This record gives sequence, C-alpha cells and structure tokens, in this order.
Amino acid sequence: MTFRLYNTLLDVTAILAFVLVAYFVTYSQRVGESTLMILPDSFKQLNTIFLSLIIEAIPFVLIGVLIAGCIQIFVTEEHVKRWIPENKYRAILMGCLVGAVFPACECGIVPIVRRLVAKGVPLHAGIGFLLTGPLINPIVILSTFMAFGNDIRMAGLRMGVGFIAALLISLFISSFFRSNQLKHTVSGLYGSENTSTGDVSFMDKLKGMCVHSIDEFFDMGKYLIIGAFVAAFVQTYVQAQSLFLFGEGMMGATGVMMGLAFFLSLCSEADAFIGASFSSLFPPTAVLAFLIYGPMIDLKNTIMLLSVFKSKFVFILLLTITVVVFVCTITISLVGR
Repeated sequence: MTFRLYNTLLDVTAILAFVLVAYFVTYSQRVGESTLMILPDSFKQLNTIFLSLIIEAIPFVLIGVLIAGCIQIFVTEEHVKRWIPENKYRAILMGCLVGAVFPACECGIVPIVRRLVAKGVPLHAGIGFLLTGPLINPIVILSTFMAFGNDIRMAGLRMGVGFIAALLISLFISSFFRSNQLKHTVSGLYGSENTSTGDVSFMDKLKGMCVHSIDEFFDMGKYLIIGAFVAAFVQTYVQAQSLFLFGEGMMGATGVMMGLAFFLSLCSEADAFIGASFSSLFPPTAVLAFLIYGPMIDLKNTIMLLSVFKSKFVFILLLTITVVVFVCTITISLVGR
C-alpha cells in the first residue's frame, strides 16, 4: 500500500512537471496577446533545456523498454544460467564486453539492467553492462573520434580507461553486495507473472512483451521526467562559471569537469562535442574525465537508478564511480608525462 501511494505521488509529480513546462511553453508564445504575466528569460531557458533532454532521451528509453520486454518474456532463468559464467571475474568481464558493443544511452540501459538482474544475472555483471553500454559502444566512440577532429587518441583513451574503470567498479561492487539490491521484484512491481514459461503461443508472448514494455516505459518515464526537470533547473539557475573557481590545477579541473558531466546530464552519443568545446579551457585529463564520468552516472540517471535499486546501493555506486574515474584519469595523466 505504501509503495503504491509513493508510486502514485511520483506519477502525479511527473505529470505536473511536464504539464507545467508544456503550459508555459505555449503561454510564452501568447505573451504578445496578453500582458498579465511576463515570464523571465531564465524560465524559458529551463523549458528549452527540459524539453531537449526529454526529446533526446525518449528514443533510447523506448528501445530500452522494448529490449527489457523481450528479456522478460523470452529469456528464462535457465537461459541466464547457461549464458553467464559462474566465475565472478569472467562474469564481470563478459558484462563489460557485452556492454561495449551494445548501443544504449545511460537512461535506456536502466530498464534493461533491471530486467537482467531480476532474471538472475549477477549484480556485478549487470553493473559492468550498465557502465560500458553508454560509454564505449561503437556509436559513442565514433562520435568522440569525430568531435576531436578525427583524433584517435581521445577516443582510444575514452574506450581504454573507461573499460578499466568499469572493471574496477564492478569488482568493488562484487565484493560488498551479494544480493541483487533491487527495490522490488518485477512481478511485484506490475502485478503480473512471467509468461516465458509454460505452453504459451508466440503471439501471446509477443502481446505480453508489448504489455511489459508499456508498463516499463511508464514506470521509467516518470523518473526520466523528474530527473530531466531537476537537471534543467540546475543548468538554468546554477552558474557554471562559479564552478570554474575550483578548477585550478589538474585535480581541481578534473573535479569540475566531472561535476559538470553529472549536472549537465548529456546523452552519451553527443557529449563528446560538448567535451571538445571545453578543450581550450581545461587540460585533456579533465576533458577525459568528463567523457568517462557522464555516461556512467549523471543526475537524471541517478534518479532513475534510485527508482530501481536500494538507495544505499545507489549512493555507494555513485561514490565508487566518482573515486575510480577520478583516480584512473589522474593516474593516466601522471603516467603519460
């Protein structure tokens, strides 16, 4: 009962946030007709950023929930046991490698990981997939190569350092968390049973996949809307220039760029072009940290993860990603001198 009330409140909050922004977008177009209220330019900027984040993320979320629906219906626990190595280290390596060739953004991959973990994929393997999927898939590496003037060095560093960081983070998670850390079981979340077993026709399975995908989309959608609104609010009302005061020195600049990556909540397929624009202000190490940290964890992604996993786990994962990415990028900088 408590979970349903909490879920309903989130639904209402997300709907209100979306309706509020949509209303003021249309209202701002009629300012010339009415002078009862003049919206500040900052609110118009918030509208633009919010809608751009939503439009940018929705296609990947749709792909993610469709894949999640397929996993729920067509992949059984027996399949998972056959495919995933029992050895912890091999399972982590497999999770990272599969993620590396799987084109997904940090929002669209969350429902996929939830389904995989609920099906019995070890948490550490799921985290490896979660981290490398948005970071070093072929589309992201190609966009990085193009953003930095067809320079293979930054794309190679993003792929290599990012993969090593994902391995280290997954190993840390495997040492401290044994259970799947999910807040709720999938069947408990939607009130439906797994239809992948038993004598069920293909058309019934296909229908079940669509139903699960729709449920997943609306469940993830409200967190995406709330996360995008918070990210847009921070981008609008928190001056990025104020962060530059802490950007002196290699460590300070790296910390600032990681903070920007978290709050900007950019899509991993396009963040390389933003990162390249900072090349004249920050050293390559800080830009590299920006490119690695953002796809692994950002503001809207954190809110979506909090809807899926236990809060303690999410905050420890956030802290682990922050420390490992910071140390790895600084270490690469020192070794490269």
